[in-house]
Amino acid sequence: MSPINPLSESTYLILLALYQEPLHGYGIIKEIENTSEGNYIIAPGTLYGVLKNLEKQGLIKTIAVDKEHRKKKTYCITEQGKDVLHWEYERYIRMINLSKKIIQRGIENGEE
Repeated sequence: MSPINPLSESTYLILLALYQEPLHGYGIIKEIENTSEGNYIIAPGTLYGVLKNLEKQGLIKTIAVDKEHRKKKTYCITEQGKDVLHWEYERYIRMINLSKKIIQRGIENGEE
């Protein structure tokens, strides 16, 4: 049984982007785009809605960083957020393994 509801793809990717270091909104968008080699692009409207929900759930927190005398809203993942991210990663692995079994059975039965 899962301790949480499964995360949406966008939510998972945003937490993943924040896993190594705090980032501001545009940095999150670019991290996802660059790391995925352009396969995933998060729109700003989606990003900020997800960030708001993640903060309400305690999975991320906002920190202010002064860059060139300008405060930028920067986000970092919390320990709870890391726990959820690890759980979700394991869920994806289980889904991939299940998919492999089912597809392999189909191939063995001549269903391609």
